Amino acid sequence: MSDIPSFPYKLLWQERGVRSVANLTVADGHGFFEQISISPVQTRTELFPLAEADLALQALREGKIHGAAVLYME
Repeated sequence: MSDIPSFPYKLLWQERGVRSVANLTVADGHGFFEQISISPVQTRTELFPLAEADLALQALREGKIHGAAVLYME
C-alpha cells in the first residue's frame, strides 16, 4: 500500500465555492422560455416528513422514487 500524499493543511478546512460560467445570450434565454411554454416541464416529487428521511433514502437506493424525494418539516 502506498503512502497518502501530503498537501497543505489549510486545504482540508478552508471553505470553497463552486462557480459556473454559462456562455448564453439573452436571445438564448428568450428561446428557452418560449420552448417551455410550448412544452411545459412537468416535475414529480414524493414528499417525506423529515422524521422519515431514512425511509426516503432507502426508497432512493431501491429505485422506488420517480422524480425527486423532498423532505419537509412538520
